[in-house]
Amino acid sequence: MTSPGRPRIAALDVLRGFTLCEILLANIQLIANGDSAVMTQPMGDWDPWLGLPIFSLLFGIGFSLLLDSAANRVPRPRLVLLRRLLALLAIGLVHSLLWRAEILTSYAIVGLLVLLPSTWLPRWAVAGLAPALVAAALIGGGGGPLMIAGLFLLGSALVRYGMIEKVERSTRGPLLLGLAFAAGAASALWAQGGARTGTGTPSFTSSLADLLLAGVYVCTLLVLLRTPLRPALAAVFAPLGRMALTNYLTATLLVLAAGHLLGLPIGESLTAAYPVAAAILAAQWLFATLWLRRYRQGPVEWLWRWATWARRSALRTPTS
Repeated sequence: MTSPGRPRIAALDVLRGFTLCEILLANIQLIANGDSAVMTQPMGDWDPWLGLPIFSLLFGIGFSLLLDSAANRVPRPRLVLLRRLLALLAIGLVHSLLWRAEILTSYAIVGLLVLLPSTWLPRWAVAGLAPALVAAALIGGGGGPLMIAGLFLLGSALVRYGMIEKVERSTRGPLLLGLAFAAGAASALWAQGGARTGTGTPSFTSSLADLLLAGVYVCTLLVLLRTPLRPALAAVFAPLGRMALTNYLTATLLVLAAGHLLGLPIGESLTAAYPVAAAILAAQWLFATLWLRRYRQGPVEWLWRWATWARRSALRTPTS
């Protein structure tokens, strides 16, 4: 979601790629079973709720970065954002024919109802609404449209206050914030005794702990990206993150193909789910790495960009 004059923020690509891996692990059995309940989660009994918070935050960040880019390029930047959300809604509706629990439709609707209107608000109002919506979501059960809206606005506020521009240059900030998140998560887990409610619905404290754990993972990755591990992390996760939409959609196709065409018992057996997830991620990483050597964006990202700007951009990377 960057303009030609804006360099990509590598840390965001790494975060997207990392989160994409967690989302597949958490969802693979649900996809295989058509969203039917499973007794054992792919991540085990302790399954932190990471994918939704991190991806929602990143979506809000990307949305505001695009607004900044559009404001410098076209006279009506919000029309660009409107087209982007409508295109995402169309993609999500098609994807829902394969997996009814997909998240893109919800992202588009919440974006249209909350994120786009928030662009007319001052940044202090956006920053104030974000924690209020997150708190309301936690009190109401831990997720849903309120949580998505709150994290969208949080990501937008981070951009509008200039925090994202500093994300590649800071170590102390993510380190201190991560320690605070870790302390909060440990306190929340201690308070709720490590148990979910008897109905299977996450309690306030367990949902809060999962949200804080997502913050710990984000801060940990940001700190690690300031160490000699940065090249390895970028090599593993950035290709997946740069083609996150393509990979999210193709993962559904590949899981369904493995379950229905190959007959693998993904929905019933962890010994089948884990290897399939690993194989899908490895194939996606290889494809993304090779694709991005020749092209600027993933194929679905390129189509989404075309719909966003209402004109076709160059796909192939120019050769010297």
